[in-house]
Amino acid sequence: MAALVPLVVLLPLLGAAAALILGRRRRAQMAVGITVLASVVVIAAVLLVAVDTSGPVAVAVGGWEAPFGIVLVVDRLSSIMLVISAIVLLVVLVYAVGQGVADRHRETPVSIFHPSYLVLSAGVFNAFIAGDLFNLFVGFEILLAASYVLLTLGGTGERIRAGVTYIVVSLVSSLFFLSAIALIYGATGTANIAQLSVRIAELPESVQLILHLLLLMAFGIKAAVFPLSFWLPDSYPTAPAPVTAVFAGLLTKVGVYAIIRTETVIFSENDVTVLLMVIGGLTMLIGILGALTQADIKRLLSFTLVSHIGYMIFGIALGGVLGFAATIYYVVHHITVQTTLFLTTGLIERFGGATSINRLAGLLKASPLLGVLFFIPALNLGGIPPFSGFLGKTGLFLAGADSANTDAAGTAWLVWAVIAAGAITSLITLYALTRFWNMAFWRGRGELEGYESVLLGSVQEAPGGDTVTASRTTPVLMVVATTALVVVTVCLTVFAGPLFDLASRAAESLTDPGVYVSLVFPGGIR
Repeated sequence: MAALVPLVVLLPLLGAAAALILGRRRRAQMAVGITVLASVVVIAAVLLVAVDTSGPVAVAVGGWEAPFGIVLVVDRLSSIMLVISAIVLLVVLVYAVGQGVADRHRETPVSIFHPSYLVLSAGVFNAFIAGDLFNLFVGFEILLAASYVLLTLGGTGERIRAGVTYIVVSLVSSLFFLSAIALIYGATGTANIAQLSVRIAELPESVQLILHLLLLMAFGIKAAVFPLSFWLPDSYPTAPAPVTAVFAGLLTKVGVYAIIRTETVIFSENDVTVLLMVIGGLTMLIGILGALTQADIKRLLSFTLVSHIGYMIFGIALGGVLGFAATIYYVVHHITVQTTLFLTTGLIERFGGATSINRLAGLLKASPLLGVLFFIPALNLGGIPPFSGFLGKTGLFLAGADSANTDAAGTAWLVWAVIAAGAITSLITLYALTRFWNMAFWRGRGELEGYESVLLGSVQEAPGGDTVTASRTTPVLMVVATTALVVVTVCLTVFAGPLFDLASRAAESLTDPGVYVSLVFPGGIR
């Protein structure tokens, strides 16, 4: 089973090389990309079953044992992230293939898109299984290089400007991360995550706090938490629909995953609960208030993306089995739902010719299927029962209530305040998304002028937004891929019980850093 672990990174890298060699052979490149990611889905699913039944796996690459070599670690948390990210990457690639074929690859040139997309996938997978901070940094840098290429596909001025902002912010984040690694290595003599769990605790508390905050700063930028999220709403919406969907669904969750690892293994004894609580609550509220002023659905979804990262930070701050279990479930839910909404937005833009409520009307009559594909994930993200969004938030709120009732540090009021912020955020999310659905899908074309003058005076168009020519035909592959992801979001509700049980088992391991340490160092840390 251990032999399968490196393949989740190696296969996408080999696939990217093959795609480059194939050059302009479009069908061959598309076949390579889909085959590689389908293989990773199967491997990740096998690893998840094996890890859940037989225990986590650690692989010393090249036979070099920790802490001298690179260690790849797959436990329940990382295997869950591998499975959901591989599924999302595969579905979005199918969507991109359908869009590329229909548009003759103007938006996603095959010779560039497929190799970059596979390299991006390798970076995501590498980050989830990295057993040391430097390898995690390498995963982030792979992401950065590939994402910049994908973000600027087409070479328009708007995309280049957004790409420059994205790359500058990402480089600043990388600088913080690399500085933190250098300081940690200088203070402890290692970058191995398991070994750090022991050696960090030997440092003075003030030094621990400085190193802790540096890593949180780096990961907070990548996860887009307040006040480090200013760059996201202007960067993501400019890219092609498949790229935006992957960025929104996955890339911020890599940062969240890194925060979970940092808090549960490296700094398990250095408490910054109050700081994380405040950040979580402010991220929820500031993000969703920004969404209220948006007329463009891409920017609206970008702001809701920021706000819902706050729920995950809140769950990490709560800790404990219930807090981490609800966080893991919510991360999986948000990856799928947010990606689905951005894919549906791509269909709306293609079918209706715009993404603004100032320009859209009558879509439900013109395409009932499109209305359903948007309506289901919108209700899900808004937290309407019985969808997974409601279940995830309920789990987080129950964990918060339990934490507040057993609180001995005098922070119960803060927990209740963040719970209230979460409830308000959920209601505003539902309002913002149903407002868009009502105006874009429900109202008739004849009502467009009246609504625009009376109700839409307070919402803003996307800066520099261009009018898109409508196309009444939508490629079958794009619709099939979006429908498949909607089905996945529904399955998260139907199978919520077994999935939450799996998340709880993953959370149990997270609450005891000794499990991770003993996996990497079976004979004890030397």
